[in-house]
Amino acid sequence: MTEGWQEIDGALEREFWFADIAEALAFVNRVGEAAETANHHPDVEIHWYRVRLRWWTQVANAITDRDHELARRNNELS
Repeated sequence: MTEGWQEIDGALEREFWFADIAEALAFVNRVGEAAETANHHPDVEIHWYRVRLRWWTQVANAITDRDHELARRNNELS
């Protein structure tokens, strides 16, 4: 399992906490740039200072190596 992530309802999921909304939004923008580059996108929820990401591959209806790779990358971006 990718560090800090859990498998929940068939997806890799993790919450990230930030000092303020500006930091949370900056993180989401970094995640978005990486997702665009990879052409693979997570579900994103923003709640004040918390960001929840969920990775899974819709075509495979499963968690794939690509999801793990991008989850690891998100850890580096936080």
